[in-house]
Amino acid sequence: MTSVLYDAPGPRAKRRNILYTAAFLVLLALGIWWLLSVMSDHGQLEWSLWKPFTQSDAWSTYLLPGLANTLKAAALAMVIALPLGAIFGIARLSDHRWVRVPAGVIVEFFRAIPVLMLMLFANQLYANTDAVSSDVRPLYAVVTGLVLYNASVLAEVVRAGILSLPKGQSEAAKAIGLRKGQTMTNVLLPQSVTAMLPALVSQLVVIVKDTALGGAVLAFAELLSARGTLSANYANTIPSFIVVALIYIVLNLILTTFASWLERRLRRAKKSTGAVLTAPGGAEEPVAEPGVGKTDGGGPV
Repeated sequence: MTSVLYDAPGPRAKRRNILYTAAFLVLLALGIWWLLSVMSDHGQLEWSLWKPFTQSDAWSTYLLPGLANTLKAAALAMVIALPLGAIFGIARLSDHRWVRVPAGVIVEFFRAIPVLMLMLFANQLYANTDAVSSDVRPLYAVVTGLVLYNASVLAEVVRAGILSLPKGQSEAAKAIGLRKGQTMTNVLLPQSVTAMLPALVSQLVVIVKDTALGGAVLAFAELLSARGTLSANYANTIPSFIVVALIYIVLNLILTTFASWLERRLRRAKKSTGAVLTAPGGAEEPVAEPGVGKTDGGGPV
């Protein structure tokens, strides 16, 4: 059996794939065994180093407040960057040059600057203008840097998603008299969401991870920064890194799992057959698909 993308493997290929899989699993097991043995030789598997993570103080004092700050900064950045990126992405597709060119300059400018530099610039700007108190200045600087950078990246994602649609979608909307704004909001954007969703989610994962930059240079008390304080109190550097890494993995896994579920749901909604009409006798009859009907003689078209 063949597919559009590849030929189905035959018996020899299947056996070869099984051997490759077995070899990979053996190498993976050996790698894990070597890592654990090295950690054991250096005393990193001692119970005293891992015991704090079984107590509530380490979580309530350090990890959970840090995780809350990470989620707070990431959520604020997502809520602001998503609509801002959509606006600039649509603006780059405008027919008006005075709209398209400035939007393109802004997007390319902030997309080319490292997000860490944007955070540092925002922090210094807030410090010089006294517009933000010193207590919340790191949070504002982190969110500002994340919004400026990720909104420009999301703008390109939105633009690419809209351009990926068949040209016939826009032509059909024009044929029924829709204006360009109506075509964008009612036809193009709803259809491009499914195509854009994987790239959008990957960028949201980047936002969550980039909050750690604020803890490294701006003393923002996020999860990774809280790990450093915990490690200084319990002297368990390697175990604390492992636990925090697992927290990040679980957090991003939840985000990607939700996105996968949403994408499947949107694709199923597109494949639905449409509304259901009620016949005069009370029985429900599905609406016929376009192009399917009956001739005068009762036969199919």
